[in-house]
Amino acid sequence: MTSVQMSATDEMVEGFLDHASRGDLVRVSDMICYSSKLLNESGKQGWTALMLAARNGHFDLVKALLSKGCNKDLKNKSGQTAHDIAKFWGHKHIADLLVGDGKIRDILPSTGVTEHENYFSREYLSRMSDKRTDSGWLSAKQSSPETVFLLFHNLDPLVTSGPEHMNNSQAKLKLCRLKRDSVGVLLKKSDIVVVFLGVEKQECSSLSSVSKEEDGLIAWFALNVEENPSEILKIEDSHSFFLQGPMPTLLMLNEDEGGIIAQARSVLAWHSRYSFCPTCGGKTKVAEGGYKRTCLTEGCKSLLGIHSTCYPRVDPVVIMLVIHPDGNQCLLGRKKTFPPGMFSCLAGFIEPGETIENAVRREVMEESGVTVGPVRYVSCQPWPMPSSLMIGCISVAVSTDIKVDKDEIEEARWFTRQQVIDAIVKSSKAVLTMPPRQAIAHYLVKHWTCLNSNL
Repeated sequence: MTSVQMSATDEMVEGFLDHASRGDLVRVSDMICYSSKLLNESGKQGWTALMLAARNGHFDLVKALLSKGCNKDLKNKSGQTAHDIAKFWGHKHIADLLVGDGKIRDILPSTGVTEHENYFSREYLSRMSDKRTDSGWLSAKQSSPETVFLLFHNLDPLVTSGPEHMNNSQAKLKLCRLKRDSVGVLLKKSDIVVVFLGVEKQECSSLSSVSKEEDGLIAWFALNVEENPSEILKIEDSHSFFLQGPMPTLLMLNEDEGGIIAQARSVLAWHSRYSFCPTCGGKTKVAEGGYKRTCLTEGCKSLLGIHSTCYPRVDPVVIMLVIHPDGNQCLLGRKKTFPPGMFSCLAGFIEPGETIENAVRREVMEESGVTVGPVRYVSCQPWPMPSSLMIGCISVAVSTDIKVDKDEIEEARWFTRQQVIDAIVKSSKAVLTMPPRQAIAHYLVKHWTCLNSNL
């Protein structure tokens, strides 16, 4: 009778360990409810259910076993604990869970990342913000034959694709750099907003022979017109045209001019939306080289102290790559407006009184139903559509079940490291397409693929 009972017990233990090895959370939980003694039972080689779950990367099962009170310090016949096993097999998220207090630790690198220059980020011009209040200097620069003017029509920039560019398949469009003679008529119009962008960066040696009165600085200005400029201006470049639509056309400019566009278009877009005082509704006038609008209504509250309604706004947006707890998958989503097959990082606006980290966690939860733990800043990118700052982060999920909010995105999926690498290199095996290389979403994914999968 005793031998029969022992055989039944051995059979139960063997089944329990088999379910643990397979990651069958439901069966394991049911068996523990039947007999809690199974928690720390081991097979012939001393392997417990916790060790087997750690060996095979069953994160949720490891959490469940720990919550039931199993002993994580037990060793098998090779002297290995569950932590040793998880670490050996590269399951860092499980190894971290098994260390000390059992909290999930950051799988991201502890050292700072090298600063990356994203498209729209390069500063070709020195902004010279101290000159914005110098009306005499600004007026003189607008009259200078050396000054460069950029023309926009309903926020679309005037560009050129002249013969010198058309013969080079690798060349990109260039901004039309107009002179005073070309835009003189517009500068005389009272309703035209002119924004001072800055001056070309120069070596100190190049200014040594310049008189103090002239200063030798080449200033840049941007102006936007709503009526058809061709009816007013005489533009000599027959290959010039207005580049319509912000995306993806603005990505066709080179990196230097991408940075200029980010500044010019954002400020001009602000002026197009804030021609009246948002505080009292009164008329406003442009000040400080285009970087301020002042209400003309006497006694308006916007004239007292510093009010953000008077200055160009920047909307902070978090854009994040969510890494699976195993460190070898990432979460990407797609909107209905995306081209077929394209997936990208999740993103959303930061709300008032919210930190970057909390915005990442909230947006990921709202859009995908996934809970995020550690968050790490990586890089940022100005995005002049119309004026956002994309704050790029990498974050680590602590749950993996996806429940998409159809109002935000239509689909979200976990992709393996190899799948996103295939997409980046545009392999024939690719199961998805990525945003263009100029987008910070592309950089975040590429940055992650370069991280050691066992970090």
